[in-house]
Amino acid sequence: MMQWKKRILVTGGAGFIGSHMVRLLVNKYADYLIVNLDKLTYAGNLENLKDVEDAANYSFVKADICDSDAISEVFEKFQITDVIHLAAESHVDRSIEGPKDFVLANVMGTVNLLHVAKDVWEGGDHVFHHVSTDEVYGSLGDEGLFEETTAYDPRSPYSASKASSDHFVRAYYHTYGLPIKISNCSNNYGSHQFPEKLIPLMINNIVHKKPLPIYGTGENVRDWLWVVDHVQAIDRIFHEGRVGESYNIGGLNEWTNLDLVRYLCRILDEKLGREAGENEKLITFVKDRAGHDKRYAIDATKIENELNWTPSVTFEEGLASTVEWYLNNTDWIEQITSGAYKQYYEEMYHNR
Repeated sequence: MMQWKKRILVTGGAGFIGSHMVRLLVNKYADYLIVNLDKLTYAGNLENLKDVEDAANYSFVKADICDSDAISEVFEKFQITDVIHLAAESHVDRSIEGPKDFVLANVMGTVNLLHVAKDVWEGGDHVFHHVSTDEVYGSLGDEGLFEETTAYDPRSPYSASKASSDHFVRAYYHTYGLPIKISNCSNNYGSHQFPEKLIPLMINNIVHKKPLPIYGTGENVRDWLWVVDHVQAIDRIFHEGRVGESYNIGGLNEWTNLDLVRYLCRILDEKLGREAGENEKLITFVKDRAGHDKRYAIDATKIENELNWTPSVTFEEGLASTVEWYLNNTDWIEQITSGAYKQYYEEMYHNR
């Protein structure tokens, strides 16, 4: 048996951010064994990792983080030394419709992982890196930024479940001495994102000349982070960040939802050979989401100063790359919005 330097369990590794995380680790660290654990719900797709599935340092396990016996078996079988925990229910709209699913996955699933790690790891060099969101901080007004010391003030069932999981991670550090690190990121975008999220939804709807639903007046502000930059930041924190600390990861880009959609419309007018302003006519304002936070914005000073991390691309560069990927991978979109996913996708998003 090969003597791997590390045996990292990546939870949710078939999802959007998780697949980018797995790809980075597999390609960058030939002496690490990367174990991808995913339940393969609607947003988990092994097609996201076709390019690394045959790598010698990669293994996949289909399992549920809420199944503590299955998690224990994985830790034992692969002799897991570290965890990068990304598995989560992550869509705010669905958390409003079914909050209990988010409590089960995001809170109980996280506690299961923490408890198994606590029981298995005795001394040694281990890291439990918990990946969270800026939404735990609540909503900003027109000024200010979220810092690591900002008090938690979650406003949706999703953000409340993530805030709870963050607290449990810290509790296992303070109570049991589990070596943890936490990162809280802003809105991610990039390739392989399930089209329930704003950017891939809008790209796909523009391509098919479907309505572009925007909540309220579209003035809600988000900070956007390219997923490749995000996983590089996680890699930096995992290897160089201080145990017991939290790090905010932001893209340093603030856009209103309306301005972002209009910008996508202009990009795709040109890409699709349409008249200027043609796509913008598809914009449709819909009833605002319950508890819709006004503004998120990250202060990334800590990770910049301590770990020398900053975004590698501008938002315009990252978005151009993202649009190109979706236009060149229509078969991927078709696959995930057909078959088992079709009814869900149509009911919740195409007809919204």
